[in-house]
Amino acid sequence: MVREYNFLGFDFGASSGRAMLGRFDGEKIELSELHRFSNDPVNLVGRFSWDAPRLFYEMKVALNGASKLGVPIDAIGIDTWGVDFGLIDKSGRLAGIPVHYRDRRTDGAMEKAFEVLPKEEIFRLTGLAFLQFNTLFQLFAMRLEDDPQLKIADKLLMMPDLFAYLLTGKVGTEYTIASTSQLINPYTRNWDEELIARFGLPRHIFTDIQPAGTVRGTLLPEIARECGVGEIPVIAVASHDTASAVAAIPVSDPEFAYISSGTWSLLGAEIRTPLCEPGVMDANYTNEGGIDGTIRLLKNIVGLWIIQECKREWDRRADAVDFAEIVKMAEKAEPFIAFLDVDDQCFLAPGDMPRRIQAYCERTGQRVPKSRGEIARVVYESLACKYRWAVERLEKDLLRKRVNVLHIVGGGSKNEMLNQFTADALNRPVIAGPDEGTVIGNLLVQAMGVGAIRDLKELREVVERSFPTRKYLPGNAGDWDPAYERFQRLVGSYS
Repeated sequence: MVREYNFLGFDFGASSGRAMLGRFDGEKIELSELHRFSNDPVNLVGRFSWDAPRLFYEMKVALNGASKLGVPIDAIGIDTWGVDFGLIDKSGRLAGIPVHYRDRRTDGAMEKAFEVLPKEEIFRLTGLAFLQFNTLFQLFAMRLEDDPQLKIADKLLMMPDLFAYLLTGKVGTEYTIASTSQLINPYTRNWDEELIARFGLPRHIFTDIQPAGTVRGTLLPEIARECGVGEIPVIAVASHDTASAVAAIPVSDPEFAYISSGTWSLLGAEIRTPLCEPGVMDANYTNEGGIDGTIRLLKNIVGLWIIQECKREWDRRADAVDFAEIVKMAEKAEPFIAFLDVDDQCFLAPGDMPRRIQAYCERTGQRVPKSRGEIARVVYESLACKYRWAVERLEKDLLRKRVNVLHIVGGGSKNEMLNQFTADALNRPVIAGPDEGTVIGNLLVQAMGVGAIRDLKELREVVERSFPTRKYLPGNAGDWDPAYERFQRLVGSYS
């Protein structure tokens, strides 16, 4: 008789978190939501911060909920967004509240870092694309500010590793989340000693790197008693949320690209050897760690964040509408009235996003969208064009081969309008789903950790058996090709 397993996955996004149960019978996995909660950053004395204590409280609420259901949990896994971290002092306590990647402390830090070590050299050592909030630049900003937290820090823990530490008391750093820091050598898959030394960072704060699937430890006895559960093993899954999502792609054609679609759109391909050439840097692609020896060659594109911020502002001004209603409004709007470079700096920070979109269109000499439907359609069409732009660069300049199909996973895979726009813009098939890719990857890497799944190939076979997908075939290329030419003139050609 095949044993059944129950896994508990914590999946933290930039705006919410949830605890999901996965029941695995050896063939398929079934999901059920145990607990969902908001993830609301807070401004604390001039710092935009994560409310880590409350998030940990919500984790214990979920564990208590599992106890009340009488579900025996075989393992726990945690995934979060990348780059951010907490610092632990010598007493084992938090040295301060973890700071949000959108905090302004890193303004100008990247440029100052290039005075220490040229941009090209940093990329050669790390293969990571340059974003001002990467862990390297956060730490460098702290050093420049003479931040007392850095002086008293004994250990640096990326956010999923921090939560694992609070559960188990054990320190360690999982490889996929570490790979977002711009402090990892992609060839050795370990901390880059030269980089740490050149930037004057304290070496002792960096813990051992562990591969996804490593058993980090078991729940502390006091946590187990408080939540009414046993001393459950905590497994370091592919703890960067995108790494978990990519692991859960039900691949059929090996010549595939993917988008992990949510607040950010992470677009890329899966490779075995990192690409740290100057051309990769120029294209702003990045080499992040995957499971089973894979590298995620991808590009960060500002994704549904723009729509999320539009909705936030519209809800504040007038009657609230849900995202489905925004899509309906966009469907009725006139096509191709304007385009955005969604990665323009003006769209990065929170604020009045509809007005920023209108100001951008004014500044670039385009027709200004007025209604909510027009604004939303401009965003969706611009995203589809940016995806085509990024895929063309991936094919022609980096992989040097054609991508046959694009997989879209994550919450954005449910947006049928954007999926069809993407298929039309690329003129190739798009396969959408599963929409819960991140947590599925989290749960199934736990299965690898306990020996119930052998490898990535078997993991993806389980996903294919367990969850439906939807295929979008391209059409209307005659309309999209001239629209894309206009978009290219706005953002610049890929060549």
